[in-house]
Amino acid sequence: MRFPRVPGPRSLAAQLFAMQAVLIAVVVAGCALFTYLSDRTQAEDAAGRQAMAVARSVADAPSVREAILTAPEPTALLQPYALQVQHHTDVDFITIMDPEGIRWTHPDKAQIGQRFLGHRERALRGESFTEVFSGTLGPSVRAVTPIRAGGADGEIIGLVSAGIRVEEITARVQDQVTALFGVAAGALALGAVGTYVINARLRRHTHGMNAAELSRMHDYHQAALHAVREGLLMLDGQYKVALMNDGGRELLGVLDDGKGEGEVVGRSVAELGLPAPLTGALLSAEPRVDEVHLTADRVLVVNTSPVSSGERRGTVVTLRDVTELQSLMGELDSERGFTQALRSQAHEAANRLHTVVSLIELGRAPEAVDFATAELELAQALTDQVVAAVSEPVLAALLLGKTAQANERGVELVVSEDSSLDDGLLPDTLPSRDLVTILGNLIDNAVDAAQGSVEGGMGASRVTVTALTEDSLLVLRVSDTGAGVDPAHAEAVFQRGFTTKPAGPGGRGLGLALVRQAVARHDGTLTVAEAACGGAEFEVRLPLPKVAAPVVVPASVVVPANAPGRHAPARSTTTKSAADIAEPAKHAETTEHAEHALPGGDV
Repeated sequence: MRFPRVPGPRSLAAQLFAMQAVLIAVVVAGCALFTYLSDRTQAEDAAGRQAMAVARSVADAPSVREAILTAPEPTALLQPYALQVQHHTDVDFITIMDPEGIRWTHPDKAQIGQRFLGHRERALRGESFTEVFSGTLGPSVRAVTPIRAGGADGEIIGLVSAGIRVEEITARVQDQVTALFGVAAGALALGAVGTYVINARLRRHTHGMNAAELSRMHDYHQAALHAVREGLLMLDGQYKVALMNDGGRELLGVLDDGKGEGEVVGRSVAELGLPAPLTGALLSAEPRVDEVHLTADRVLVVNTSPVSSGERRGTVVTLRDVTELQSLMGELDSERGFTQALRSQAHEAANRLHTVVSLIELGRAPEAVDFATAELELAQALTDQVVAAVSEPVLAALLLGKTAQANERGVELVVSEDSSLDDGLLPDTLPSRDLVTILGNLIDNAVDAAQGSVEGGMGASRVTVTALTEDSLLVLRVSDTGAGVDPAHAEAVFQRGFTTKPAGPGGRGLGLALVRQAVARHDGTLTVAEAACGGAEFEVRLPLPKVAAPVVVPASVVVPANAPGRHAPARSTTTKSAADIAEPAKHAETTEHAEHALPGGDV
């Protein structure tokens, strides 16, 4: 058995149209009824006034009084007179009667001599009045007034009644009613057309949904906004914030301070205090796709899409926090770099091992020992140089790793003699990962620039790193032998996206922006100037808290430089070996790459 399909609720526009149509019809009908009743009442009042005027005119006529007082049969004189006046005054009847109510005149001659149907008491008391009464001619509006013999105070010698039938009054109103209904029908039709046009527009804007569907969509809309972790920002046509979800507030750092949502909604994007590149992207009329932007402590991917329907109505902006994602990408890049370095070192070690084996097979064992010892001394000397200058383990590991990478690219990385950074000097408020971000990106940028100088035929390439403390400041200085930085670009070089190199697969122009982000986070300064060797020199100054001077404990045992079995320079027991920093080196490289949102971090 099939049940009839129950129609669903009408759309909001259809419901409003039906309601407005009924409302207009009721209003128009009410106005028409009120106008009709008002016109009828006015017509009856007008008929009463007209009848009263005619009745008084007849009562005041001298010929009427004379006929009543002198003629033996007043009807003979009064009937022609009454008919004549009736014809000229457009009333339906004029009845002249004696005080007893016996008619002397009547439009129907058969009614002459009969008793008047109606009230006479008030007229006999000398009053004139009007009433609606049903007589021989049907319902009528009539006026009754007395006839006096000697003027206003004379004896009442008769009565005059003049009237207009109700049918006649209705006929008079009928023409007005016809016009009234025509106007009402026109108003109803005009209201219906206007309502239809307005509701058709409303139907387009509500997509034909009814009130329940709109309410449900609003609830889903609010729930989705608060549930989505990604940032969602909607701007109106004047680039003012129309909507921002919780994720957008958190990512942009504009969380309300308890004053309510109105603190953000309604404000211009330019008033939110965002970085200039990010503000420019939000104010752009062109769509942006997967653009990377930096805030104070986040790396965001921004997408914008204009909303238009014949005219620009606003912009929808989505924000994704890719700081953690880029950290994972950095780890992957770090592992790839280590793999390449190990492959290269394995190739070099195999060459050296083949050389040692060949010397032994040729019976030249002393030369084989000298060759192997020289290689070990070179590696140990590099480690001793770095650790002696920078004993902070993470930075030392970073410098050793960067030295190997630079060497693979044909660039010499050296630690200046002015460097001096002891272990334990850095406070907990200055995490090692931020230092790795700063120094790692500066070194990568310098190596790229120095390598470019070699390819351009500008001579030997070198990168010099200086790390020291000066007046409660941590100073990190990196210089290169590259082409340098144009003074006109001294500020733009730190902005995201600025680069002098071709874009790579991971993008360019983000490394120095990350450096400035980390430096600003610790209230430091970042400058660029021309290096003594002609390239660029980047200098970072970070404030350090003032602490008591550490107690220096002298080394208890020192290995003499000429100790037996030693081929490398003598070192105190406080000096770290390559094995001591092997694991921190790998950790520093991983952390450094994790901090680079895009590897390379160069200009």
